[in-house]
Amino acid sequence: MVEIDRPRSAERIERDIETLAGARFTARADAICRYAYIDVYSNTLRYLTDELERLGFRVGYDPVGTLVARNRPSGEPAFGVGSHCDSNRSGGKYDGTMGVVAALEVCRLNHELGLGLSIQLISFFEEEGSGFGQMLLGSRIMAQRVSEEDLHERIRAIDDGRTFWEHAEDAGFEPSRWRESRQILDGLVGWIEMHIEQGRVLQDTGCRIGVVTAIAGYVHADLTVTGRADHAGATPMDFRMDPGVVAGEAIVELERLARVAGGGTVGTVGEIRFTPGIINVVPGEARFSVDVRGVDQDAFGGVAGEIRRFTEESARRRGMQASFAERQVLPATTMDQALVAAVEAAAGRTAEPYRIMHSGAAHVTMCVAPSVPSAMVFVPCKDGISHSPLEAASPADAALATEIILNAIQSWLSASRA
Repeated sequence: MVEIDRPRSAERIERDIETLAGARFTARADAICRYAYIDVYSNTLRYLTDELERLGFRVGYDPVGTLVARNRPSGEPAFGVGSHCDSNRSGGKYDGTMGVVAALEVCRLNHELGLGLSIQLISFFEEEGSGFGQMLLGSRIMAQRVSEEDLHERIRAIDDGRTFWEHAEDAGFEPSRWRESRQILDGLVGWIEMHIEQGRVLQDTGCRIGVVTAIAGYVHADLTVTGRADHAGATPMDFRMDPGVVAGEAIVELERLARVAGGGTVGTVGEIRFTPGIINVVPGEARFSVDVRGVDQDAFGGVAGEIRRFTEESARRRGMQASFAERQVLPATTMDQALVAAVEAAAGRTAEPYRIMHSGAAHVTMCVAPSVPSAMVFVPCKDGISHSPLEAASPADAALATEIILNAIQSWLSASRA
């Protein structure tokens, strides 16, 4: 078993995180804001490149901008570590970035301790969707879960409406070769992503480490109810076709359906818009988002189908119409049992409290796991706060996670050579 100098690793992890929270690496002074192809994101990748090249890694990019660094020639067997370093537009300094920085620390420790482990670090771009409104875009491109038409036409920048394809070319990448992104995984014999939990289970149970067995899948969709805009004062209640009422009923019903489904299924309406959106006008249209997640595919998929049927029926009953449009669907993802066991064994040897758990949030590992044996390690985040400048996590916990990951990799590679 490898025992590291945890305080020293914690200090380096904290230094990296604080550096990447500086003005050169975020587009906002009051939050972390960085996403694909903007200057502060490019600066972040350059920082990582410099640190990795000091360790003898060769650093490059896939055809659309995901960073890939290896201490072995391309194609040779290696173990993958990493996460993402983009953020949402009002984010914190730990989400994703701590996972990449912990992976960087794994690479440093491997170098300093002379372990000789073959490692590939990956920092996937556009996990949060802040640039193009598409979660997990870099890893989905790698997994071939998009089409060329999506990249050429459908996926457009939030800032200016131009296509992904145009922005990628302007940034010096080659989106015409996007299918070659799958080669990121060539030669990988395993993959571990470290991430803050983004919930409060670890904190509330007094655990420093979460060993993840599955990642929840999700359905993201929009429901639009079309009624009739009328004067809010002059139109009697019995004469109204108010889509806002249907939206309200559906929001309450979604909560009920998720609770009944159980098994960790959750349902959320995070966006709602009334048109024309004026205080003294009965809306003519109501659009609301639906986010349904869970590790039981039938359960969360069933909730998405039921809320669609409920909304359509509620609208018909009131003389209106409702339509349902999927934005994105990802299946639940099970981690590799043998690799999870290696991570759990490494966690157990530290004598620190840990917990077996699933992830309710989506992660890049969802797109890696179908092709490479994969696992995830969580560390607590204060009060479960994430996607916020108030986000906080402990570099000491991240240092503990790097020791666990390092030992899991070492045992995994030893077993694969045996």
